[in-house]
Amino acid sequence: MLINAAVLDPEAGELVEGQTVVVEGDRVAETGPTAAVSAGDAAVLDVRGMTVMPGLIDAHVHVTAATADLEALEGWSPSYVTARAAGILRGMLDRGFTTVRDVAGADFGIAAAVAEGLLAGPRVRFGGKALSQTGGHGDARRPGRVVLDQHPCCPTLTTIADGVAEVRKAAREQLRRGAHHVKVMLSGGVASPTDRIDSTQYSMEELRAVVEEARAANRYVTGHAYTAEAVNRGLEAGVGCIEHGNLMDASSIELFQRTGAYYVPTLATYAALAEEGLEHGLPAGQHRKVFDVLDAGLRALELAHQAGLPIVYGTDLLGGMHRRQLSELTLRAQVQPAGDVLRSATTVAARLLGLEGRVGVVAPGALADLLVVDGNPLDRLEVLTDPGRRLRLVMQAGRLHRNQLN
Repeated sequence: MLINAAVLDPEAGELVEGQTVVVEGDRVAETGPTAAVSAGDAAVLDVRGMTVMPGLIDAHVHVTAATADLEALEGWSPSYVTARAAGILRGMLDRGFTTVRDVAGADFGIAAAVAEGLLAGPRVRFGGKALSQTGGHGDARRPGRVVLDQHPCCPTLTTIADGVAEVRKAAREQLRRGAHHVKVMLSGGVASPTDRIDSTQYSMEELRAVVEEARAANRYVTGHAYTAEAVNRGLEAGVGCIEHGNLMDASSIELFQRTGAYYVPTLATYAALAEEGLEHGLPAGQHRKVFDVLDAGLRALELAHQAGLPIVYGTDLLGGMHRRQLSELTLRAQVQPAGDVLRSATTVAARLLGLEGRVGVVAPGALADLLVVDGNPLDRLEVLTDPGRRLRLVMQAGRLHRNQLN
């Protein structure tokens, strides 16, 4: 039981003072004014002067991407990749992320290991391997390499599929393995060797086939895209969420509004790749592509914010750059008020993940994913970016991961 709490209501964008939060098992059992709630036999933690808030949600991660050299990653042992992923996952929970959406790489095994307590980390909503065309953003082969390892145990982030029949089968395979969404590459990207940022990828027939398969399984498709043309093709095909979108324009905004699709900017990764991508394995040719999209991200975010799109928190970090996961908060604060940034990492993200009311809120019946922060993040988001000093408690599904209150 947490007493004398200032509880963050992210949807309202306000703190509710003088509250008690009662946890039973993995759930929040009760919230209300401290004077009106009986402690009973529960252990009591007094958090006067601090903020109690829901655990954060990062909706664009790659927990198996322990290097920025994705071609090299393909040659690693799956057991070694899992060992490296364990450190990445623990770091995320240490920073206050209690739920993540992995959009290429993690599978049912990683998600189960976390759920069973074998690995410490945020719960993982996964999409399995993303779908890429030959030579697309998910094809990590350099020009001189011919052999393609498509074995399901190969620790790639993607699977290569061409043509309607192949993409249907690839989507069905990810869904068979428990994927919560299917990801497709709609355009070129930074961390791929042979495509251009401004390319479009997959035919409309292929894209519609993937969307049809996902909808048949009551799932959705999310798409990697940078340019307005790539974003728009995805939205027209029925993709329900767009990742990145740095180079989109007003025509894309109109389609977002018409379709109700979600938008996941990932500003943190471009700043990180520009500054230190080379030292973490990003090949020089791919590093040069960062600067094609680096400065455009804030402009795209501003367009989306002004239009009132449902914007979700995501970071897309690779290798040793995962430690910069909280930098997305302050990067977005250049455009968005703190309340909007916090909603993107709580209630809006929960809706995208199909977990509305279960995560992203401090309310009876919700999972007890709770943070205690020294300070008010609505006044200064920076209180969240210094977890070593400011993050006093991390609880996930009722289990204490960190307690520095005593």
